[in-house]
Amino acid sequence: MGSASSTLTQYDIEDVQEHCNNLYSQQEIVSLYKRFCQLDRNAKGFISADEFLSVPEFAMNPLSQRLLKMVDGLNFKDFVIFLSAFNPKASMPQKIELIFKVYDSDYNGKVTFKDIMEVLRDLSGSFMSDKQIEEGLIKVMEEAGYSKDSSLLLDDFVKILDHPGLKMEVEVPVD
Repeated sequence: MGSASSTLTQYDIEDVQEHCNNLYSQQEIVSLYKRFCQLDRNAKGFISADEFLSVPEFAMNPLSQRLLKMVDGLNFKDFVIFLSAFNPKASMPQKIELIFKVYDSDYNGKVTFKDIMEVLRDLSGSFMSDKQIEEGLIKVMEEAGYSKDSSLLLDDFVKILDHPGLKMEVEVPVD
């Protein structure tokens, strides 16, 4: 499973379905496999960072360099699991976990003020000064009960972001 010359068996489809919490139908998994094989230009069974950059929407994303660290070398099953966070049927905690991983650039399981500042800088570009970003971030963190010196864990992210009125709708087309 994963090289362009191999085919997806029923067992493979069901295995991937189980690992992504049945967020995708069998037909959607087959479509994702075809897309995976298109991206896996050298038929190695995994997608490199350079192959991911061939997707224009990905390359244009201001967080693409952070995302590349997460996706470099994904096999098909991991590719589908990664995309699961973008599925409209994904739970809020699943989406928040992906966001947490984007912010946790050193993969130590903690997000610091500095980590958040870096992401906000990437997102705002030249539209906001560091001082504006820092002032806004300090205010938001204080309102959530944290300080500039706090290290946030995944549970903290869930506590802050998992609210009924908050919508995180980014959809990755399957076809």
